[in-house]
Formats: sequence, C-alpha cells, structure tokens
Amino acid sequence: MKGIFLVVLSCIYAINLEAKVKLPSFISSGMVLQQKSKVAIWGVSEKNKSITLKTSWNGKTYSVNSSEAGDWSIHIQTPKAGGPYRLTVNDGDETVIEDVLIGEVWIASGQSNMEMPLRGFSNQKIQGGDELIKNAANNNIRLFKGSTNSKGLLQKDLMGKWESASPESVTNFSAVAYYFANQLEKELKVPVGIIQSAWGGTAIQGWMSRESLQPFTSVKPPLEEDKTFSNKNTPVGLFNAMINPLIPYSARGFIWYQGEHNVKEPDLYAQLFPAMVKDWRSRWQNDNMTFIYAQIAPWDYKSANWKAPYLREAQLKALKEIPHSGMAVLLDIGEEKDIHPAAKIPVAERFFKLAMAKAYGQKTPSSGPVYNKIEVQADKIKLYFDHAEGLYFKNGTSVNFEIAGKDKVFFPAKAKIQKDHIIVQAVDVKQPVAVRYAFKGWTAGDLFNKYGLPASSFRTDVWEMVNDNK
Repeated sequence: MKGIFLVVLSCIYAINLEAKVKLPSFISSGMVLQQKSKVAIWGVSEKNKSITLKTSWNGKTYSVNSSEAGDWSIHIQTPKAGGPYRLTVNDGDETVIEDVLIGEVWIASGQSNMEMPLRGFSNQKIQGGDELIKNAANNNIRLFKGSTNSKGLLQKDLMGKWESASPESVTNFSAVAYYFANQLEKELKVPVGIIQSAWGGTAIQGWMSRESLQPFTSVKPPLEEDKTFSNKNTPVGLFNAMINPLIPYSARGFIWYQGEHNVKEPDLYAQLFPAMVKDWRSRWQNDNMTFIYAQIAPWDYKSANWKAPYLREAQLKALKEIPHSGMAVLLDIGEEKDIHPAAKIPVAERFFKLAMAKAYGQKTPSSGPVYNKIEVQADKIKLYFDHAEGLYFKNGTSVNFEIAGKDKVFFPAKAKIQKDHIIVQAVDVKQPVAVRYAFKGWTAGDLFNKYGLPASSFRTDVWEMVNDNK
C-alpha cells in the first residue's frame, strides 16, 4: 500500500513539474532587460492557462492566456536603468526570476573572430587578454554565451546561462563582445547585458532565415522536413537554432564579425548581407536596431587573395544600404599568417565608438577616412575623402596606392597628402584614370585620420573583377 502511495505521489509531482511554466534559458535570473522599452517575456505552459507576471520595480501585474499549444507572451514596460529587480510568473505554480538588471542589451554574432574567447584559441593569444581577465569582476556586466547548433526547424530556446563578469566567466566569452560591453558600461554607467551567439567557420547563408533567402535562387536551403543537419553551413540552420530563439528579446542592437567564410563570393555577399540585416530587424519588429559590423581584416587568403578586397568593398558599400549601421575598418590589424588577429581590443573599441555615435547619439569620432570622389589632373589624380580631418600615413609615406590608365594595368604610385585630399601619380602612367588603395587580400593599411582610425581599402574604378594573382 505504501508503494502505491509513493507511485501516486510521484505521478502528482511529475504533473506539477509539467504544469510549471517553462521559460527560454535567457529569460532567467541574472538577465538584463533593455531599459525604457516595451520588452517581451514569453514561455510555455499548459494550454488555455491564465498566466500572470508581476514586476517588482512598480508592483504592476500583467495577465495573458496561453494558446492551444501552450505558448504565451507578455509585453512589459521597463524603467530607466537600475536593479536588481524581480519578476514573478504564475500559471498556478510560481516561478521567480531574481537579480534582474535594467540597462543596455546587445547581441553579438558572427564567426570565429567574434567567437574567439578572451583566453584566445590554442596557440593564439589575445593581446591584453590576461590583464582583462584578471580585472574582470563587475556585477554590472552580464554575459550570456549561447550554445552552438544548426537545425532544420525553427528552435525555441538557445541554451546558456547569465553570468556576471568575472575572471572565470570572461575567460571563455567572446573577447570582442566582452570588451565592447566593458566599454559601454564604463561610459554609460548602466548595467550592460551581452548575448553571444556566434560560431566559427560559418557562412552568412546559415545565419539567414528561409524566407530571406527565397529571392536568391543560387542558395538552396534544404526542405523543412529534412532532419539531417550535420553541416553547420547548411543554409538557414544557424538562424533556426541560434537567432530565432532570441526573437523578440529586446536589445539596442547587434555587433557582427563575419565574412571570411564568404570571401570567394563577394558579389553574392553584397546582396545577402543587407537582406539578412533587414530580415532580422523585421523579425524583431524594430527597423531602428543599430547594426555594427567589422570589415574583414587582411590575411593571406591563399587562392582567394584577389577576391578578399572585393568582399571588403561589398561590406563598405553595405553602409549605404543598411540604415542605422556602422562598420569598423580593420585594415591595420590583420596578420598575414593568422586569420584570427590577436588585436581584438581595437576591434571592440571601434565597435564602441560606432555604438556611441550610431545608437546613443554622441558626437564621438567613429570613422576613418572614406573615399568620396576622384579628380583627374593631367598625369595626376586627386582623391577627396569624408572624415578627412588630419590625414596622415602611419609610416610617413604609403606603399598601398596603385594607379592605372585606360589599359587597366596598375602600377605602384606615390601618394602625397595635401590637407583633406591626396595626390597620386606614377611615372609609368602618363594618363591615369583610376586609383586603388590597399586593394589586396593581405596588406597593412597605413592611411588614417587624426582620430587614429584607418581608411578602408577602396578603388575608384568599376571594372570587372580580375584575378591579379595569375
């Protein structure tokens, strides 16, 4: 009889466990909610169940009924930055979310250079990483490192947990994302939450939804019923598993470091990248979400060396196609023999400056010189730039300029700075028509403005891509 009682009791306990509301991993104790926003809190309960949510910052109670499938979502208004607070969710069984901070939230995504942890990869250290790890203790910075996965069907959860910044938690967290959050917290003096959802060696096609890929007939996602997703670069797989679960967790914006894996297809990337950003914003129902991204750094891209500058060009042109965006130029921090530059702190600092300018409206210098127009003067070409205050060459002179005539043959050229423009000429080109700067896979950028920010590689011509390595 006692055994029967225990079985019945176990069944009741199991039913209670099943009835308890289920929340995504990132809606949990220790999380950061976007300040002064209408944010979504969602989960799963029994079907047609009455759900209440109470917020400790104002004592307000919100109510909603779950659907036939048990899904529910409640939008709540957040105050200005502060905390810690508590959220209480009740569907007949109470769930308490504690230690909730209100502040600024950002999502960090991309491939290995975003994923690269503060401790570095094997035999690849982060410059200044050890010092940052040692001094990382800060309860005002919260980190969520999402798991890596690729799925054929849309997923509802991204596994991980919120942790306060500490020497232990930052060690294996994205170096770029952590230091970006670190700089934001120092400047804004509010809590900062950063969600890492990145995976090395991934192409942009994997990060895009099935719907956003429909216009691109050359990209063929598998059928939805296809359960065999062994390759992380299967189109839509990363979106399904690593981006969709986060929608619509409110955030100020995204930081994105990706492109190396698409270096062989710059023309396609030029179309896919803006489409991805537009789709993500649409799904978050916020066209103003700031999108800050890194231009791929120089490296010896082997057989794709000649295509790498065209990929950088696609990223540069995307600035005009993607509103509320900013691009961090990394032309000066690449490493010829390592696709993972050790200089991650400058990347994060440039992201931070762009965020302050684009997301927070501060007059922070955030751009290096940007090529504007060309003026041919007999055997010389004059180049004009935006953001050209205090132009200078890092080593006094530049080795990165080339000039060509109508025959499209480029020769090394001498470049001379005159205030806000540059004069370029070469003795071998008597009637020049075009200039290129650092237009190679591996190079070291040497043109900066007075804020120490580098210029992107660029070209003044629109000639078809040619393999100069042949």
